Amino acid sequence: MKTLILNARIVNENTIQESDVYIVDGHIQRIAKDLQNLPADRVIDAKETYLMPGIIDDQVHFREPGLTYKADIHSEARAGVAGGVTSFMEMPNTVPNALTQQLLQDKYDIAERSSLANYSFFMGGSNTNYDEVMCTDPTQVCGIKIFMGSSTGNMLVDAPDVLEKLFANVPMLIATHCEDEATVRRRMEFFKEKYGDNVPYDIHALIRNEEACLISSTFASGLAHKHKTRLHILHISTGDEVSLFEVGERKNGQIILADGSPKLVTSEACVHHLWFDAEDYHTLGNKIKCNPAIKAPHHKEAILQAVLDNRIDVIATDHAPHTIEEKALPYWQAPSGLPLIQHTLNVMLELSKKGKIPLERVVEKMSHAVADCFQIADRGYIREGYWADLVLMDLDGTTMVEKSNLYSKCAWSPFEGTNFQSQITHTFVSGHLAYENGNFDETVKGKRLLFSR
Repeated sequence: MKTLILNARIVNENTIQESDVYIVDGHIQRIAKDLQNLPADRVIDAKETYLMPGIIDDQVHFREPGLTYKADIHSEARAGVAGGVTSFMEMPNTVPNALTQQLLQDKYDIAERSSLANYSFFMGGSNTNYDEVMCTDPTQVCGIKIFMGSSTGNMLVDAPDVLEKLFANVPMLIATHCEDEATVRRRMEFFKEKYGDNVPYDIHALIRNEEACLISSTFASGLAHKHKTRLHILHISTGDEVSLFEVGERKNGQIILADGSPKLVTSEACVHHLWFDAEDYHTLGNKIKCNPAIKAPHHKEAILQAVLDNRIDVIATDHAPHTIEEKALPYWQAPSGLPLIQHTLNVMLELSKKGKIPLERVVEKMSHAVADCFQIADRGYIREGYWADLVLMDLDGTTMVEKSNLYSKCAWSPFEGTNFQSQITHTFVSGHLAYENGNFDETVKGKRLLFSR
């Protein structure tokens, strides 16, 4: 299959320039002007639209196996592709937890059959599965996930000797959920005694507060520096944590520091922590209940600034669907997490249109830097020889978020009623046109991500 994209405004590696792209057998063969005479099975005139490398979402929860009444790999990958996400990395707190190599492989087998997007799955760490963790192949798996604070699922790793052993010996990236469990539990008991069952929704930001995040992130960073471990701290939700991170810069497929050494501790911001703040609990309530919590407005601004100055390295979703019935439960019973993947790019394009982040920086944080952070082979850039993971977007179009046009299985969104001033028109996954103006082609599935480690 040969595809020719003509007259696109290519957003790539800190530039925007008009060019054509020629795709052959899933890969980008040529990037140049005036390629219109090359033989092609499909020609797309992309005039007036923008072409970017596909989004690589390094943190999603697709709920399969075991929780497929909420979501599954097929439905959520499809929703992602509709929003410009061409690759995802999924978390191990499914049922059963992905704590053995066989259970991890089971998820890869499901994705091979059903995922429209490219995929990888984190191996889970626990207090008791060290030997299984050490069998993980760094070239085949995105990383090891450690919950250093309890969240959805039962995977808390709180044994100090286990954490020391993992950080000392794991030969690949460790990704952490950082909230101090003792702080969260203490504050939960305090507010239960204060309010009983009549809890205001914004209490979530006070229970899972700045202190809980900072204590845990500081501890994880300390372990990483002590053992020279490659650490990636997920979903930064406070400005307090920003001081833990050094300024990094992409260079030669790595994220490096000013002295030229690789950046040991990287971090992630999520779109909901850049879009919502604690004031939104008054209108959305449990719909934006997530861990770590969405907090006061000044944290949103501090996180964005850290993204802009390269202290925070990547932008992701932490897409975590629950049913609307579960979200309608009283605060203490309602689960944490929200569906985001279909509109993650729309959110960042909206912030860009408001002058808060350059379009080139959106592409860097959602594509280039993720590929470099995880050392993903041949993806994340528009380069000759790379896989053709590509997204066409119309920045003069609109996307109205309504129940009728949602693809996540849970069928609701915290963005319902929002009219984003952008539209994702085409998504190519490994050269296959998987999505075009509301229509999917699922005849070709995504591919397993590989890592140059």
